[in-house]
Parts: sequence; C-alpha cells; structure tokens
Amino acid sequence: MMISRLIVLLSVLVSLTGNAAITLIYPKPEVVEDYRQRYPVELLSLALKQSGKDYRLKPSDEVIMQLRALKNMELGHDIDVVWSETSVDRESRLRPIRIPIDKGLLGWRISLIRRDDVGRFAGINSLEDLQGLTAGQGHDWPDVDVLWVNGLKVARSSSYAGLFKMLAAGRIDYFPRSIGEVWLEFPLYAGKPLIVDPNILLLYPTALYFFVNKNNQKLADDIEQGLEKLIASGEFDQLFNYHYGDYLKRAKLSERKALRLVNPVLPDKTPLNRQELWLQLNTGNEGIAPQ
Repeated sequence: MMISRLIVLLSVLVSLTGNAAITLIYPKPEVVEDYRQRYPVELLSLALKQSGKDYRLKPSDEVIMQLRALKNMELGHDIDVVWSETSVDRESRLRPIRIPIDKGLLGWRISLIRRDDVGRFAGINSLEDLQGLTAGQGHDWPDVDVLWVNGLKVARSSSYAGLFKMLAAGRIDYFPRSIGEVWLEFPLYAGKPLIVDPNILLLYPTALYFFVNKNNQKLADDIEQGLEKLIASGEFDQLFNYHYGDYLKRAKLSERKALRLVNPVLPDKTPLNRQELWLQLNTGNEGIAPQ
C-alpha cells in the first residue's frame, strides 16, 4: 500500500512540474577518448536546457558507426540524436536542424601527411597538383563525393582509426581533416610518422548539423529554439571560441594556400545567407567565407 501511494505521489509531482526526465541516446564513438565529442555534447546540452525540460544525454551502450547510427535513427531504433555532416540524401531521410553547429568549420580542411612528404606538399599550388595523390576518407562520408567531383582521388575505409594506419603505411598520401579535428586527433597518433601539413587549406561549404528522426518534430523544435537562444545571447560563439579558438590560431591561415572546392551534395536549404551562422575570419591578408 505504501509503495502504491508513493508511485501515485511521484506521478502527481511529475504531472505538476512537467519535468519528467527525457533520456536522449547519441552514438558512442569508435575511439574511447574521442575529444571531438565534447563540443557537440556540451552545445546540445546547453540548447536543450533552454527548453525547460529535463533532457539527459547518454551515449549508446556499444560503439555505433556513423552510417549505422543514422540508419537506426531513421528507423526509430536506439538512437535519438546524431551530429553529422549534411547532404541531400541525409536531409531526405532525417530531420536536420539547419544551424551549422561548427560554423562551417568542417569544410576548412588541413591534412595529416607523412613527415617525409612535407616538401612534396609545399610544392602544391592548385587542385590539379593534388590529382596525382590519394586522399583517405570514411566510406560513408559526404566528403568522398566532394573530393571526387573536384577531380581528386580517394581511397575509402570502413574504419576511422584505420585511416591513420593507411596513411602511415603509404596506402594514402593525405588525410584531410577539419581544423576542429586535426589538432585533437594528431596527439592520439603521435607515435606514427605523421605531421600536420603546414601549407595547404582545402575549403568548401558544408554544415555539421544535429539530426533527429523525421517524426520527432518536437525534439527538433526544442533543439533549434535552444540554439537560436544561444546564438542571440552570445553563448554559442563563446562555446565555439573556447573549443576552437586556439586551433584556428595554430592553423596560421594567412600562411596557407587556400584551394577552393565545390560541394555537389550541399542541400539547397543550407542557410548560407545567414552570415552570423558561419565562420568569418579576417587574418590580415584574406577573409574566407563559406560561399
């Protein structure tokens, strides 16, 4: 009897407060110490707090690769939210929250290369110069199509960690990573004969979005409204600068040759006209925008 009364009391309290905990599952990364997860998890947590609901984020119990995570979420299984690079195909199957959470930084690419190839890459001045070399990418990444359309050779791998091994072994020549990724990843593979290329910047417009199931309009609204509030308050930029400001300085963009690529998988609804959503740099010699 006492237990039944307690359950009723808890139910009444939940109904009065409207704050029943809502657990959202996101995919556990392949690499345990994956520091790339910190920013999107923190940003998503801050955005959801704006809703006034008790959202709680939790990684999946097992590692789920990106393609499977997106498919599971599409089917309504196991995964509630994913952050991923957008494409026409992904936006047709899932519901995107069209605010680039990294301000387009995913399309600002500098490469990991073998240490012995620094001089080789210093002599590259155009996309044509890159056409004789092979880039490495994940087999399901939209960037594969970006590189192909721009005439660049790509070798694909089903394993993220395997791409670093392919580079060290000479099976690929360079591994383009965003400025927000490469400085986090490089220390994890410091034992390999790799280095961050100091000469080239590959630049193309793309967006890293939060995605949810097509039918989960309410969650999409809560995330979008929360992000808009963070943008308006300046907290979005503060968190972005906290995580990525030092990496942008380390990239020394004014000293790099910027090679621009077209993006054939960028959806028409990408909000390129909202300048406040995108990284706008003034390095002294150039200002690079995502257009």
